[in-house]
Amino acid sequence: MIDRFHDDQHYRDGADSLRKQEVKRLRQELPKDEAKTLSQTLWPFRKRPKDLTEEEQQRLDALFAHSPQLKQAYAFREQLTLIFDTARSKAEGIRRITCWRRKVEASGLRCYDAFLKLLDRWLDLVANYFRHRHNSGFVEGLNTKLKLLKRRCFGIYNLGHLFQRMMLDFRGYQRFSPWQTTYH
Repeated sequence: MIDRFHDDQHYRDGADSLRKQEVKRLRQELPKDEAKTLSQTLWPFRKRPKDLTEEEQQRLDALFAHSPQLKQAYAFREQLTLIFDTARSKAEGIRRITCWRRKVEASGLRCYDAFLKLLDRWLDLVANYFRHRHNSGFVEGLNTKLKLLKRRCFGIYNLGHLFQRMMLDFRGYQRFSPWQTTYH
């Protein structure tokens, strides 16, 4: 199985690279007053439509008015996210991803080319996500925590102190929180 987190990262990076290109182009082509309206569109573009505030939606609408291609890329990105959120079987997931792919290819958008290549090679493994909907979020978080711990514990040569630090970092809040009534 290829992890959903990494799939999302690939196709979202494609849409985001197009956003960067379009904003750069529009800043050069548009008058300064209009180009100012394109500022602060990074985070609204990365959010799902349902999570946007009214002000963020207005910023996105202004950006999309100048770049229909970017609006289309945003819509395709959200369609694929919806597929990952709602497909209930591997067969349904493959069918819907294939249909999405045809639409992207017919649109002429090039920002998803890297993700489409990934699908060429790994579609079966990507679609395994739809079987049990497992992801490696826990492992990713644990690896990040261990990397941080490694940096913070630089210079601790006593193995016992290192394991004490690890125990505090991983279980300290549960064991020593004044709001916790039972200890595990």
